[in-house]
Parts: sequence; C-alpha cells; structure tokens
Amino acid sequence: MAEEGRRGAEEGSEKGPGQAYQVFVVMEDLVDKLKLLQYEDGFIKGWGFKPLPRHYFAIPTNPGEQFYAFTSLCAWLITKCGKSFDQPQEYDDPNATISNILDEVRRLGGAVDFPPSKLKQGCGEHAVYILDKLADEAMMSSSFTWDKPVYPEEEMEEETMVDDDAELTLNKVEDELMMDDDDEIEEEETFLDLEGLKKQSMKNESEGSKPVEIMESTTDAAEWKLEVERVLPSLKVHIKADNKDWRAHFEQMLQHRDGIEHSLTESRGHLDKLHQEITRTLEKIGSREKYINNQLENLLQEFRAMQDQLAQAKEKYREGSGGVTERTRDLALITEELEQVKSEMEERGTSMTDGTPLVKIKQALTRLKTEMTQMDIRMGVVEHTLNQAKLKDKSNMQRDMNKPASDEQY
Repeated sequence: MAEEGRRGAEEGSEKGPGQAYQVFVVMEDLVDKLKLLQYEDGFIKGWGFKPLPRHYFAIPTNPGEQFYAFTSLCAWLITKCGKSFDQPQEYDDPNATISNILDEVRRLGGAVDFPPSKLKQGCGEHAVYILDKLADEAMMSSSFTWDKPVYPEEEMEEETMVDDDAELTLNKVEDELMMDDDDEIEEEETFLDLEGLKKQSMKNESEGSKPVEIMESTTDAAEWKLEVERVLPSLKVHIKADNKDWRAHFEQMLQHRDGIEHSLTESRGHLDKLHQEITRTLEKIGSREKYINNQLENLLQEFRAMQDQLAQAKEKYREGSGGVTERTRDLALITEELEQVKSEMEERGTSMTDGTPLVKIKQALTRLKTEMTQMDIRMGVVEHTLNQAKLKDKSNMQRDMNKPASDEQY
C-alpha cells in the first residue's frame, strides 16, 4: 500500500487529485500496525519517545526531531525483524545512517528506487513507505496472522412511531375489523378487548328487524359528550411495532423508492442542464480553437522555419565548438611547454649574470694570501729560533773546546 501511494504521487498526472492524500491513509495504517507490534511498550517506553500522532511522518513539522524519530523507529523495526541494528544517535552522520537502513530494507526484499536524500527530512511518502515495509516484515517475523472478522449480530431496533399511543375511535376499529381477515387480527396483538364489540354486532344481526318508524335520540348531547370523554381513554388501541414484519419493510421500500424517484427527477433536470451547458461550452471552445489556429497559421509556419534555422545554427555551433576545444587543448600544451622553456632560460640567465661565485673566489684568494703571509711569518720566526739555537750550541762547543786542561783534570 505504501509503495502504491509513493508511486501514485509520481504519476499524479494519470490519477486523481486524491492520490496526494494517499500518504495520510498509509500513515494511519502504519500506526495501526505499530500498535499491533506493541510499540508503546517496546519503542516508546523502552527507547524514551513520545507517542506518535497518526499523521506524524506524513507532514513536515520539525525536520531534526522527525529524522531522529524516523531512524530510531526504523532501527527498532529492524530489530523486530530479527536483525541486529544499533540505535542511531542524534549526532550521527545522517548519510551513513540512511545508507545502513536502506541496505537492511534491500536485504529484506524491499524495492528502493529513489535517492537516499529523500529521507533526510524524516517525513514524506518515501519515509512512510520505508516504515510501512519494515512494519510488514516485522509482523511477518513475529508470525502475526489476521483472524477472520467477527461481525456483531445486528439487533433490530424497534421503530419508534411518531405517536406512541395510536388513538383509534370505535368506528375506525370496526372498519379495520371488517377489512382485515381473522389471521391478520391474530397477528396484530391488540390490547383492546373486542369481544364485547363482536357480541354487540351479532346481537344486532340476530334481531334483524328494521325499525318501523324513524328513531330519534332522547339522549342529551352534553351528557353524551361527557360520557365520550370519560370512556375515551378506554378506546385507545396500542399496536406493538414488529420490526420483522414484512409490511413495515415493504412500506419502507415504497418510501425509499418514492424518495429515489423524486431525487432522480430533480437530479436528471440538473444533469440535463449541465450537459447542455458543457456541450455549448465545448462547441465554443472548438470554434475558438479553429479560429485561433487559422489566425496563427502563418505565425506557426514562421515559428517552424525559425526552429529549423535554430537547429542548423546549433549544429554548426556544435561542430565549431568541437574544433575550438581541440585547438584550446593544443594551445594549453604549447603554453605549458613555453612556460617550461622560459623557466629554463631564466635559470640560465640568472646563473650567467650572477657575480656571487666570483666574489666568493676573490674572498677565498684573499684568505689564502692572508694565510700564506701568516705562514711566512711563522716560518721566519721558526727559522730565526732555529738559527739562534744553532748559534748557541756552536758557542757552547767552542767554549768547551777552549777550556784549559787543568780545568779538565780537576
């Protein structure tokens, strides 16, 4: 049902305008299924959620709250199907959560032919479809079966008459007794004792003698009226209405038939008028359409010619844009090579005009000359020291050689 409601909304042009409200019907069925799965104890009390209204996921109210409730309810239904699924948190990645839910729906055999972004709001026909599919699978997993419907026995309500106490005069009772058969008198359970009336009528028939002269009443009219008023309550006949009597049903059928014929007569007149108006309107529309087509024929031909020219121009533009694209690609390659050559030339020019190596060489020569001068000085000092040492040794040897022998003996 949810899948038909979802696809019906996509084919709204082929179906009636009531298809837009199909999601509300599916949502009400979903709430009934959740109650059958006892979600009040398992989901509301167990996971700490509020009871869901009957159209909660059909209309957008609070996207963040609805998305969290939607993902949590999906997780609970998946666990009811016998699958392991962690409860989503409010700060989890919505794309990952939706992807996991859709994977479980596909494993359960559900058809998912819409993008996952449709579920980010947590409401709408796609969300209701997913929940309804999971609820069906959960009911199948719990081995839920629908029992045969038990129809309550309809008790025939006693038809209340407008006047509960039907007041019938004595003359009317006599007429009914003469018109009805004995069987009908037995079926109609009357509470009036008519034995006295029968005996009186039999007595009149037995006498059978006609009055010789005209009878004149000697009773006072005022006393007669008082007597009638006194015995009037005793003349009431209470007829118990029987709803199973075919006569009551037949009278109802006649009344309904008369009402239908009366309504049909009025409706037929209105429908005939409406038909005539629609026919005239269609004829006017047809004539106006022909007139407009005749007036716009030249413009339509020019429009078709312009469309053909536009198609040719687009084709030429497509061909030209293809060549421009290739040339643009070649230009990009050549520009890249030119940039490389320029960079190499700049590096070589910089190395040729740069005097830093010469300055370094001059500085090195200066340092070498300074070090050579210092070495010459050191060599001169060392040579001078050696010469002094040699002279000192030589003077010591001469002094030793010139000493007298006496000194040696001693």
